[in-house]
Amino acid sequence: MVVLFGGRSVEHEVSVVSAQGVLGAIDRDRFDPIPLGITRSGVWLTARESASFLGRLGPGHYTSLPAMEGDGLLGKLDAIAALRDADVVFPLVHGTHGEDGTLQGLLELAGVPYVGAGVLASALGMDKSLQKSLFRQAGLPVCDWVTVPNHLWEDEEQTWEREVEGRIGYPCFVKPANGGSSIGTSKVQSREDLSEAITEAFQYDSKVLVEQAIAGREIECSVLGNHKPEASPVGEIIPSREFYDYVAKYEDQNTQLVVPAQVSKEAEDKIRELAVVAFQAIDCAGMARVDFFLTPDTQVFVNEINTIPGFTPISMYPKLWEAVGLSYSDLIARLINLALERQRERRHV
Repeated sequence: MVVLFGGRSVEHEVSVVSAQGVLGAIDRDRFDPIPLGITRSGVWLTARESASFLGRLGPGHYTSLPAMEGDGLLGKLDAIAALRDADVVFPLVHGTHGEDGTLQGLLELAGVPYVGAGVLASALGMDKSLQKSLFRQAGLPVCDWVTVPNHLWEDEEQTWEREVEGRIGYPCFVKPANGGSSIGTSKVQSREDLSEAITEAFQYDSKVLVEQAIAGREIECSVLGNHKPEASPVGEIIPSREFYDYVAKYEDQNTQLVVPAQVSKEAEDKIRELAVVAFQAIDCAGMARVDFFLTPDTQVFVNEINTIPGFTPISMYPKLWEAVGLSYSDLIARLINLALERQRERRHV
C-alpha cells in the first residue's frame, strides 16, 4: 500500500505529521506501507526519497518536504510505478490538490483503490459554500452565511458589505470557501475589519464565506463506514484563544481536546445522528469528521465536514474511536478494508 502525504496546500506540514502517525502505527504484519511525499511545488518524491526524509524527522515535527526541481508526478516514473502497483492508497494530503477531489480523480483514472471519500464527496467536503447548501437541503441545521466571489467583490465591495450586515451581522467569521486548518480565517467584529478579513481570505481561494458567529461549544464527531456509517462518541475542543485558529490547533499547548465531551445524552444522540446525515448528504465514504456548535440552550448547528481529518495519533478523529476501544492501528486497518470493499463493489457496476 502507498501512503500519500505533503502536497501543495497550506496544510502541507499537518499532512506530514499525519503520515508519520499512520506509518508508525500500521500493522506491518498485514500491510507493507510505501511512503510517497509531494513537495509544496507539486513534485512527487520517490519512495526512497520520502522514506529518507521521514527517517530524518523527529516524531510530530511540523515541517515541509525539501524543495526539489521536477515536473510534478509525470516526471517521476518511480512514483507512477508505485501508484500503479499499489494494492491500496491511503491519501493523507490535506487541503487543495489532495482533499478536494483532484487526487481522488487521479486514483480513479489509475484504477487504484483508496481510503476515504470519492471525487464528488471530496469536492463537496472541501467547498464549504456548496456543502452548506446541501446540508440545508437535507434538513440539517446550519448557521446563516454569505458567499462572496472574488470577481464581484473587487467592483462591488460596499454592496457586499451591506449584504453581510443585513443577513449576517457582527460578529461573524470570514474564511476561504475552500481551505482548512482555519488558515485565512478571521473573526470580524465590525465593518472596519470586514474588508481586510475578506481580502486576507481571498489569498487562499477565489470564494470567501462569511458566516454567522455561533456562541456555543465546539463539538466534533467521527464517522466511519461506507453504506452503513457509524458515528463515534463526541468530543469537545476548548481553545485557549478567541477561536479555534491555526495556532490553537497546532501550536498552543493550552488547547484542550476533551474525549468524551461532557454533554447530555440527548445532545450526544442528536449530534451523532446529524453527523451520519451530513456524511450521507455529500455521499461520503470511509471516514469523515463532522464539526458542530452546541449552544447554551442546547441548539445544535452543523459547522462543516472534513473528509481527510487530521490523522495523527492525538488528532480528534482517531481519539474518538479509541474511546470505544478501536485502536489507532485497528482504525487504519478498518479504513483500508473499507477502501478495498468499495473497490470490489465498483467493479461489479
